[in-house]
Amino acid sequence: MLVSGSKRIQIIRIIARLNVGGPAKHVVWLTSELQAPEFHTLLVAGTVPEGEEDMGYFADELGVVPLFIPQMSREISPRDAITIWKLFRLFLRKRPHIVHTHTAKAGTVGRIAGFMYRWLTPGTFIGRPRQCLFVHTYHGHIFHSYYGPLKTRLFITIEKLLTKLVTDRVVVVSEQQRREITEEFRIGDAGKFVVVPLGLDLKVFADWPTRRTVFREELGISDDSLLIGIVGRLAEIKNHELFLRAVARFKELWAKEGESRRVSFVVLGDGILRESLQSMSASLGLKDDVIFAGSRKDPENFYPALDVVALTSRNEGTPLTLIEAMANARAVIATEVGGVVDLLGDPVQGGHKYQVRSRGLSVPAGDVEAFAAGLVRLGQDAELRRDLGERGRNCVERQYPKERLFDDIKGLYGELMSLEAHSTGPVVEKRGLQTRV
Repeated sequence: MLVSGSKRIQIIRIIARLNVGGPAKHVVWLTSELQAPEFHTLLVAGTVPEGEEDMGYFADELGVVPLFIPQMSREISPRDAITIWKLFRLFLRKRPHIVHTHTAKAGTVGRIAGFMYRWLTPGTFIGRPRQCLFVHTYHGHIFHSYYGPLKTRLFITIEKLLTKLVTDRVVVVSEQQRREITEEFRIGDAGKFVVVPLGLDLKVFADWPTRRTVFREELGISDDSLLIGIVGRLAEIKNHELFLRAVARFKELWAKEGESRRVSFVVLGDGILRESLQSMSASLGLKDDVIFAGSRKDPENFYPALDVVALTSRNEGTPLTLIEAMANARAVIATEVGGVVDLLGDPVQGGHKYQVRSRGLSVPAGDVEAFAAGLVRLGQDAELRRDLGERGRNCVERQYPKERLFDDIKGLYGELMSLEAHSTGPVVEKRGLQTRV
């Protein structure tokens, strides 16, 4: 895997911001792992905007010191030109072998700077651009449900150009995501894509059965009550409004079924929509049912306390919250978006508004009635909750350990470096990497 002369492979990893979520953990884990003796990795990050939670503490815990570019943030801005220039200058100084971008904004500014770095050199005139490999990871995508049609079409066009001109490999986190990006949105040649599922630090959840009461005692929830939770930042794309409407409908269906068991709901996470969601909860008559617990740094405590974990997103890659829930043998219910269907497995039971799959329940995106019905089913069927939780835990332990993620990314880099060593120019037109599952 090493380059000529036994030098370390120099990697620059770029993410738009270290806000709370799976991508931030992903890049910090990879930066921490891919170091001496084979690698040297520098993590570059932008600014976490007001209203979003900063996850810089996670990098501190693992001893990762990012290089921050204050001008880089999520939204399009004239300051993006400064970001591109700073990245270009950084590439000139560090002369990386691989630049790996994560998330949409970092992928755009990082690869534009990469195009400049690759081609703005005297060697271009004799057909020898600078040798540097460019990899981009889609954790999710912004090709629907984020912006209006004009802006979305612009982003798709930009992505097509960047994938064609300056991307050697595109990493996606699920097979469903690969199909969506290549077939529905027609971005890039399928030969450039490789599936590398997410990884998780499973040791954090190793003793989950002993931790059920910790968070419940804090909330004042008895062990015999059902506790249903949703985990994630309070942002439009996560669609917590659907969750609240489904809870209101659940209460009606629960009473209609004659159920008397106490059910409580908890929203874990924070963000700019917290105040409006709390107001909505009150207007739906849920003030005594839904607890807004804010952001937490103890997933090893709050996941075991939950009986069901919900996800209501309009768009996702492969949601880390569901993987974490499954690592704790929790039953999950989620909208059928992004890589969720791949994660929850094949259908095993039909005939309902929701779909019972081998590792969870799936619901059509935006369907309040189906989501509420699925919650009722899980609330009533303890055996189903146990079976789904156990199958989910077995799947995560087998397919999603972070060690497997490290091996996959190291293997990807090694194959790319091998192709580069036998090439006189960029590896843009090389093919042959196999999908990783």
